[in-house]
Amino acid sequence: MNEQVLSSRLMQVGKQVPLGARLADIGSDHAYLPTYLVLKQQIPFAVAGEVVRGPYESAKKQVAKNGLENQIIVRLADGLAAIHAEDQIDAISIAGMGGALIRNILENGKQQGQLTGNETLILQPNVGEATLRNWLIRNDYEIRHEEILEENQKIYEIIVAIPSDRNLSYSKKELFFGPILLKERSLIFLQKWQKELTNKQRVLKELTKAQELPLEKIAEVKEQLQWIEEVLA
Repeated sequence: MNEQVLSSRLMQVGKQVPLGARLADIGSDHAYLPTYLVLKQQIPFAVAGEVVRGPYESAKKQVAKNGLENQIIVRLADGLAAIHAEDQIDAISIAGMGGALIRNILENGKQQGQLTGNETLILQPNVGEATLRNWLIRNDYEIRHEEILEENQKIYEIIVAIPSDRNLSYSKKELFFGPILLKERSLIFLQKWQKELTNKQRVLKELTKAQELPLEKIAEVKEQLQWIEEVLA
């Protein structure tokens, strides 16, 4: 993978960035995504944010190598602190992290004023998708698009959310599976949940062995198992 050829996962993330957007790519690593999008003239400007010094330096080299210093700003910052008001960011991508971490980045950004509530969010959590969806709905975002794909024997989900003033209602089941993915029920989606069925059964077995039964957690896992069995039926 490089700035010319993205992984399948990042390519799909890139496809969801609105044409002409001013993008903040958080946890940008080598800045492959913003560099690719600027080189393809899909976006005019990006911020590449990194919290770790090594990837930050790699991103700066990548941008300089392609002569894009006037279009991509690389910043060493924690989460959405990489975004400055003058950047006029209207799209944010966060890929390759856990859903809980992405949720925390968004929440901290909201509290600190970097997340204005006007941005398109393109999110690719590695785990914890339901946690992230719950945050989005509680903070007045509409899930506009979802994708599920397999790469290198791992299954990834992409969630695209936009600000909404509509009074949207999603069920717990929809937020667990993803409302759009649940409707589409693709082959990869079913493969993922077949594996998760086995995992949840193992978790339930372990929970019931505990000396003090965690009744609330057991009830939650049983409910999820029922949902998964219904989806796979």
